[in-house]
Amino acid sequence: MSTPDVAASAGADGEPTLDRSVTLFQITLYGLGSMLGAGIYGLVGQAAGQLGSAVWMAFVVSMIAAMLTGLSYANVVSRHPKAGGAAYVTQRAYGIPLLSYVVGLAVVCSGLTSIATQSNVVAASVQKLMGLEAIPVWVLAFGFLLIVAGILLRGIKESMYFNVVCTIIEAAGLLLVIAVSVSYWGANPLTEFPPEASHNGELGAIAVLIMQGAVLTFFSFIGFEDMLNVSEECKDASRNVPLAIILAMIGATIIYMAVAVSAVSVMHWSELPKELALVEVVKRAAPWFPPIILSVVTIFAVSNTALVNWIMGSRLLYGMSRQGLMPQALGKVHPTRRTPHVAILTLLAIVMVLSLLGDIKALAQATVLLLLTVFTVVNVALVVLKRRPDEKPGKFEVPIIVPILGAIVCGSLIVVRLFQSGGVVAPAIAFGLIALIAVMYFVTGAGRDQERLQRFIAQDDAAAEA
Repeated sequence: MSTPDVAASAGADGEPTLDRSVTLFQITLYGLGSMLGAGIYGLVGQAAGQLGSAVWMAFVVSMIAAMLTGLSYANVVSRHPKAGGAAYVTQRAYGIPLLSYVVGLAVVCSGLTSIATQSNVVAASVQKLMGLEAIPVWVLAFGFLLIVAGILLRGIKESMYFNVVCTIIEAAGLLLVIAVSVSYWGANPLTEFPPEASHNGELGAIAVLIMQGAVLTFFSFIGFEDMLNVSEECKDASRNVPLAIILAMIGATIIYMAVAVSAVSVMHWSELPKELALVEVVKRAAPWFPPIILSVVTIFAVSNTALVNWIMGSRLLYGMSRQGLMPQALGKVHPTRRTPHVAILTLLAIVMVLSLLGDIKALAQATVLLLLTVFTVVNVALVVLKRRPDEKPGKFEVPIIVPILGAIVCGSLIVVRLFQSGGVVAPAIAFGLIALIAVMYFVTGAGRDQERLQRFIAQDDAAAEA
């Protein structure tokens, strides 16, 4: 029997709980919006530089690779639809509070760097679009962060409405690229590789290039972590969230492949710029189309990414607090708005500081390594839980080979990222963050309340038996 949804309004301790109001449609768009970021506008050009017109193959391979971990997350959420799910399932599988703490805060760090980066991107775009050069970028960034925080504090319903609007707009921008380009389909071959790869038809060289392209595009599909952490606010989460993860990944794949085919059909792959390739495609295919509209679409796409990461981060802190891994204050829920307001405001203070740092590219690359590590840990955790005879299955179960392969893929990507160009800066920062998180664990005394942690797990087990 699967884990039933938790109480809708108040917990066993009488404290208000999160608002369980998110529908299947909303959580699917939430995941799709997390995947369809503004990065695709430049990613197609970068991938085409590696793969030629066969860039669409990279999205197919990377979706298959990402789907392994996505299915593992779907399995996890069907058993334990909880905020802070990655930290919770890590604790349940390994029973090591320090590891659970590091996993949870590693995911939070990835969200924080993303929010800070997106706030500056939005600020710079708005400044240029509206001619606000007299206003410093940091002021506009702060204004953007305050607006997003206001939406989040207002409620999960309002946050999801905003997410739906943003996702529809960013998807419409990509569908526009497809619409103005479809008449060009077939103009160029779709299996033309760069000369150095296709020389003498060497299949080995081509396979290596496809894998390199898949590594580049893999991160276009990692929205399942965001979806896991909002599961406690979803209706029939153990059924709807796994289904939403699959639907979002399939939807993103279809759009990405169509966009890739459109790009190399309108322009020869060698002509696609590394940055804003899709903007150039639209200019070539529809010169009559106002380019300012794509700029507006980009702002909504970037804003949506920030919103999704903030929701994820606040729910993760909330969930970790409920597990006894973070201060109890972070687990407080507003009695009227039913949002984790303390966690939301805590993240606001942190991202404001991070947004002032300017270029945090190295930090962002480091958190990507942390995120891959988390995926590996969660995949292995699912293997452990599946082999444990007293663990109750969920409504959605995958064969044990799926998380095993997912762990292998994510582990391989860690190795690839470590040896990519860029030196030792990002890995050094990643190891430094892990060390800092470990120090925080011991300094703050997180995880010492083992009774609270075990009580939380026992309540989950009791609910599963009900």
